[in-house]
Amino acid sequence: MRRVRADIYRPDEIATVHTIATIVRKYYLLGEDLLTDINHSHRCDWIIKQIKEQAKYFAIDVLAHAVMSNHFHSVLRSRPDIVQEWDDTEVARRWMLLCPKRRDKERRAMEPNEKELDAIRNKPDKLKEIRLRLSDISWWMRILCQRVARWANIELNETGRFFNGRFKAVRLLDDEAVVACMSYVDLNPIRAGVCKTLEESKHTSVAQRVAALKLEGPSLPPPEAEDETSMSPSLLEQGKGSSDEETSSESSREEGSEESKPDEYLAPIEIVDVKGGEGSKPSKTKKRCSDKGSTSICSMSYIQLLDATARIIKEGKTGFTPEEIPPVLERLNVNPDLWIAYATQFGRMFSLAAGSVQSMAQARTLLTQQRVFCPRFKRSS
Repeated sequence: MRRVRADIYRPDEIATVHTIATIVRKYYLLGEDLLTDINHSHRCDWIIKQIKEQAKYFAIDVLAHAVMSNHFHSVLRSRPDIVQEWDDTEVARRWMLLCPKRRDKERRAMEPNEKELDAIRNKPDKLKEIRLRLSDISWWMRILCQRVARWANIELNETGRFFNGRFKAVRLLDDEAVVACMSYVDLNPIRAGVCKTLEESKHTSVAQRVAALKLEGPSLPPPEAEDETSMSPSLLEQGKGSSDEETSSESSREEGSEESKPDEYLAPIEIVDVKGGEGSKPSKTKKRCSDKGSTSICSMSYIQLLDATARIIKEGKTGFTPEEIPPVLERLNVNPDLWIAYATQFGRMFSLAAGSVQSMAQARTLLTQQRVFCPRFKRSS
């Protein structure tokens, strides 16, 4: 029996969710199609382009993503608190840019006129519904999958489904689950043997973050010594002089500046407490929902962790942890052996929600209040 989405997450609450959408019958329609010997990898760019477009208008933070040959992963965080800060006109405007009535000659959404805005903002019931949609992960996935499916069907001169029914959704209950899931998603291409390094994993969020660090170059203060010693030479060279205060780098640029960073549509990695508490942190740019971070470690530590974990997976040493990994994992309070299992088996370990043993023991579904069972995995004490 399929569980309703509202039993796992609701659009009126902040929730972090791992989503997986698969191609119908798992055909390779996003990569090299073995049946027709045609390469469809350009459709991966469609998905990334649409994610960037939706990140500008939805109240949803994009934490991670990876597009594979027959499916794609996302780690998304709904932000109804951000929606509440938008006035009625902004809510109507954002929705009309997501689902436009008019487009220009290049098929881009045109700014809505007063009549189009009034059709939403002057109708309280519809306005309330649109507010919920803008922070609803289900609506995010619905629009994304529909657009890509339509483009693919036009290209193939076909009709019918492109994606295989409903997407899979797993709620992430705590910081440990968020970091583990982001790592699992970002390492998908390496684990599948598609590429060998983080930089080569073209359609992942970590590739965008590495590219952004490379652009920053030596202009920022150098990373902490403990991070330098455990980075691979190529990544250390690219990330030299970087810290994770993406929010600081964003604020240093004028809104509307032509300067662009590859990862500007992604939520920052590190949660940096500032004066006045955490708050909602609406984005200072128009590229993403907010400037709120997602984990308790900085981006250099995150990339360092991925780099080290990727090498373990590649070499098949699931029972071995190099000396450089424990410092990062200790800050996350994660057992190193359990971390390797998370990074390689996350998709099979969790079905409805993911988290530590304590978080899973306390978790209940939202509507039926049923217990969320722990994964079938022997955990270390």
